Amino acid sequence: MALTESDIQNVLKTITDPNTGKDYISSKSARNIQLKGNDLSLDIVLGYPAKSVISEIQTQVKSALEHIPGIGSVTVNVGSRIVSHSVQRGVQLLPGVKNIIAVASGKGGVGKSTTAVNLALALAAEGASVGILDADIYGPSQPQMLGISGRPDSADGKSIEPMQSHGIQAMSIGFLVDVDTPMVWRGPMVTGALEQLLRDTRWKDLDYLVIDLPPGTGDIQLTLSQKVPVTGAIIVTTPQDIALLDARKGLKMFEKVGIPILGIVENMSTHICSNCGHEEHIFGAGGGAAMGKDYNVDLLGSLPLDIRIREQADGGTPTVVADPDSKIAATYRSIARTTAIKIAQLGLDHSSKFPSIVIQNT
Repeated sequence: MALTESDIQNVLKTITDPNTGKDYISSKSARNIQLKGNDLSLDIVLGYPAKSVISEIQTQVKSALEHIPGIGSVTVNVGSRIVSHSVQRGVQLLPGVKNIIAVASGKGGVGKSTTAVNLALALAAEGASVGILDADIYGPSQPQMLGISGRPDSADGKSIEPMQSHGIQAMSIGFLVDVDTPMVWRGPMVTGALEQLLRDTRWKDLDYLVIDLPPGTGDIQLTLSQKVPVTGAIIVTTPQDIALLDARKGLKMFEKVGIPILGIVENMSTHICSNCGHEEHIFGAGGGAAMGKDYNVDLLGSLPLDIRIREQADGGTPTVVADPDSKIAATYRSIARTTAIKIAQLGLDHSSKFPSIVIQNT
């Protein structure tokens, strides 16, 4: 008896993506199902970058389909397709950028910039095209963390080309001023500089642009929420009660302006002794998880207070690149993949599909 496409779909309905928990039919991931006799080929198209788990998904789907009685050869192709998702009402998407992820913290010193750069590098490691914008005008740190020196080019004297490092595009005020020059600017100048850096940079076909925000809930955050098309925000905190107080304010700010909270990252959740390996909760335990529960927001992951994270970021080669096989790098990749999945589950952006309406006198 010849197999039909319905036979294949019925099996695919019983298999769930290990990362999203959804089956491949309801998620519309299974596409281009082709039967030639009893030989089968199909595509699994994921809505998130998944380079490190593609072989796992391929094996999972192929094994399930090979158990169909009478099936011949089975070919499963797995890939990713990242699309633009909806942003704040009335804000247009940026040219060359599909999705913007804001990385914020209510308080300084919680490892926000380190999280932002490792998140960007982890998304790139999973196969996405990624950029990072250093929006901390007063204290830019991404040039050092990415090991970039020099000035960006400008082909037309108006726009600027992003700098490149470790496979991602980057822009920062730190590329345009001397290292020792303090930015003694008032709020309007700072927000103007942010908008120029964002809009005058010639971003090249980015799936994700990560914005490393300064701490707090001031002018830059307000400008971001009103004028920049943000897909979602990540809140970085430590388990310490004082840090959590300010992190909650940051979370509430994004809620008020209609920007989805993708999740919380808890830094310095435990301290690992570099001599003996002993692990302890020196800043308290469970704060990020408790905050997530209070606001119905997921904890994306917890990272230790480990000297290697600091040394690698200070040295211009963050952990995801410096030690890609480490447990810490695996945690960053897991956070990146979960973030991308949450974005994939948001509403799509259809602004480019609407026709222009022209009213004429006839």
